[in-house]
Amino acid sequence: MNLETVTGMVLSAMPIGEYDKRLVILTKERGKISAFAKGARRTNSALMASSQPFAFGTFTLYQGRSSYTVNHAEIDNYFEEIKGDLVKISYASYFCEVAAYLSYENIEATGLLKLLYQSFLALNFAKIPDELVRSIFEIKALCFNGEMPQVFECVKCRRKQADLHQVFLGGFSSRAGGMLCKECVGQASDVLVISPTIVYTLQYIVSSKVEKLYTFLLETEALKELQQVAAQYMACYAHGEFHSLEMLETLVFSFEKEVSGK
Repeated sequence: MNLETVTGMVLSAMPIGEYDKRLVILTKERGKISAFAKGARRTNSALMASSQPFAFGTFTLYQGRSSYTVNHAEIDNYFEEIKGDLVKISYASYFCEVAAYLSYENIEATGLLKLLYQSFLALNFAKIPDELVRSIFEIKALCFNGEMPQVFECVKCRRKQADLHQVFLGGFSSRAGGMLCKECVGQASDVLVISPTIVYTLQYIVSSKVEKLYTFLLETEALKELQQVAAQYMACYAHGEFHSLEMLETLVFSFEKEVSGK
């Protein structure tokens, strides 16, 4: 039997037949893979818990001719705290959908898997707003996909930030691929004028290691700016249909409406 052990997280699980499941797992070594968990729906199955979405750990797989089969799993984190909060479940499900969209089979996904895991940990940390976690995740995930925005110089004339103290207005264009200086800002139709705080925030996100991403907070207005940038960048470079996003935005809107009393 050809067995292989990988580190990964279950992105989704689908029932197959009466007792089995088909898992989509994001792995460090093999990228996104599909694997069958035979008997995982039986109440006494050793794979029952490890075949749930968000389960993170090591999976021992049997590689057949056309698919993998889970032989054994050692789970380090089930993220049960997230599963107890409907809004956080929606954020986590959205992150998994984005990760599935941006990953490929047989292409290692060390950075994206690490980002997904750290983002789940951040969702559990009450001091960091979920909206901030989402924006950071979206921008960094696209960076790992090869769509890193240029935030240290003007994407048109290539003047670096050090030369832009007087003319740098913080214009950001997703279509252009990053920041634009005062002279070049008119060359793009989708420019967002952002504050110096968000310029520095974007620089921090694209240049920092994943472990350091969720170590800062933003004021309310600055967070709104970052959300606009992240949303525009996702719309430009990630064209998948993220079904959990609609539920997430509905839940967030309902929660905000309840809090405001309107």
